Amino acid sequence: MHFYNSMTRSKESLVPIEAGHVKLYTCGPTVYNFAHIGNFRAYTFEDVLRRTLLYNGCRVTQVMNLTDVDDKTIRGATAAGVPLKTFTAPYVQAFFADLKTLNIQPAEVYPAATDHVPEMLALVEKLFARGLAYKSDDGSVYFSVAKLPGYGKLSHLDRDQLRAGTRVAQDEYEKESYGDFAVWKSWDAHDGDVFWDSPWGRGRPGWHLECSAMAMKYLGETFDLHTGGIDNLFPHHENEIAQAEGATGKPFVNLWMHCAHLRVNGEKMSKSLGNFFTLRDLLGTGWSGREIRYVLINGHYRQPLNFTFDALDAARSSLARIDECVDALTVLAGQTASGALPAWAVLGRQAFEAAINDDLNVPEAFAALFALVRESNSAMHQSALTPEHAAAVLAVFDALDGVFGLIRFGRALGAGMPPEIEALVQARAAARANKDFAGSDRLRDELAAKGWEVRDSKEGQKVKRL
Repeated sequence: MHFYNSMTRSKESLVPIEAGHVKLYTCGPTVYNFAHIGNFRAYTFEDVLRRTLLYNGCRVTQVMNLTDVDDKTIRGATAAGVPLKTFTAPYVQAFFADLKTLNIQPAEVYPAATDHVPEMLALVEKLFARGLAYKSDDGSVYFSVAKLPGYGKLSHLDRDQLRAGTRVAQDEYEKESYGDFAVWKSWDAHDGDVFWDSPWGRGRPGWHLECSAMAMKYLGETFDLHTGGIDNLFPHHENEIAQAEGATGKPFVNLWMHCAHLRVNGEKMSKSLGNFFTLRDLLGTGWSGREIRYVLINGHYRQPLNFTFDALDAARSSLARIDECVDALTVLAGQTASGALPAWAVLGRQAFEAAINDDLNVPEAFAALFALVRESNSAMHQSALTPEHAAAVLAVFDALDGVFGLIRFGRALGAGMPPEIEALVQARAAARANKDFAGSDRLRDELAAKGWEVRDSKEGQKVKRL
């Protein structure tokens, strides 16, 4: 597997620190509102990455943080007049529901920032001990970027642009705001009852500190992979590196991966343009999580993705093509054990693997999938596919779906047919083979009465729920 490392700006082989075990940190949501589809562009990219690692036989330990204390969550809780945890809880629940809707595999650990303040305090103390942190007049603690050699190496900043002593207090800021950043923010009246006691006074951790502390707690001081959206590269990930490496003196992460922005109808997503969508907005207009997932993953993660309703329409048609092929294979295979894999299917699987292991080239991986669909339909049309072959080809589709997460997701496929329905489908196939068309029609009507449609095509019977 080769992936593009944002640090070195080149493709590199992934060589886990522990053979066969990849430790992965993925930046999760700030739970002050419902996640929007731009967020899910990142989460689905990370899901395809995780699934690719599993496809290649790796064990994966994935950590995805939940940012439940920062400027936004505090503002939201204050405006609602409720405790912080009460305010964030519904958005945490909604996030996990959205993950299921998009068939995103769960991470092994979802640490919440508010549950890990002791680890953050310990990290700040290490920064003080190494001369990298200082307390300001207002009681906040800042990281001195000028004192860390190599600060800016991820975002390739010109160190001459750094303004020593210039302080940035807010959690999120623009790329031009080069300066010392807050690792501990002193309490003020705007924070209400959100604070923790520390050696430097009441306050709360900075956003950047949270991820450094939680990543190292669960994955170690140095781990394999860290991902996120390109907007996280600076300042968030740059500051994560500074805090972790400043405290330990060790490399923080071996390989960084970032996905590009999502645009909607060619424009930046914003409420003022009327193109701002949460997942719930799209579901409410009749699109399925399966169709939305198809659009979100069907592009190279390092290229901007343009999300349109035309793309959702195309996804619906493409999925129907896949479904018809897989259903026909399922009917043909029946309960037959898998046999030898046809040569064209071997080549298709190899093409898929070459694409997905080359920096997650999903467009080429989809091309390999649809080549398999074409070859399968052609073989069935020519009656060149035995049930044993069909079973073997189905196994390839299932293997590829381990990465795509689309084919078996949310569908009642042939493999999931009730035994009674499957028996009727097989009986009808036998009736047609024996030219018993009256019996074939009777069985078709019986299937329809039970809620299943059977259509005859050049590739054979195609079966789906009504």
